[in-house]
Amino acid sequence: MTSSLTFADSIEIAAAPEAVYAVVSDVTRTGEWSPVCRACWWDEGDGPHVGAHFTGRNETPDRTWETRSEVVVADPGRAFGWAVNDRRVFWTYAIEPIDGGSRLTESWEFTARGQEFAIEKFGPDAVAPRERMAREGIPVTLAAIKAVVERG
Repeated sequence: MTSSLTFADSIEIAAAPEAVYAVVSDVTRTGEWSPVCRACWWDEGDGPHVGAHFTGRNETPDRTWETRSEVVVADPGRAFGWAVNDRRVFWTYAIEPIDGGSRLTESWEFTARGQEFAIEKFGPDAVAPRERMAREGIPVTLAAIKAVVERG
């Protein structure tokens, strides 16, 4: 692998950027919108700030696993992002104000190093399913976040 795989998608939400940020930066709520991540919890005393750590529990029909993440972006009302498992994968929510609310963009980056790790651990067919999960999951996640935020 010589380059990262990336994917991003956006949705408009009828809420101020600060309200959207308050939801997406609360990783303990991730199970409400993610099709794969069922739960997240902060390390004791941590919260949504750069350098904070949290654990996530993921489930697919084939397996259940946990990841360790570090917050790498925490800019209230603008962006929240984290690196997974020693910076092998990055997830970011970028928020921009628009007429009537916010545009939320979710981005995924599967680094070359992350791809190499997945292939070593799970075999040569390990990358494509992860890319498919991101491409299929991000629009589902964004729609669910929109519903959560707009519900209040």
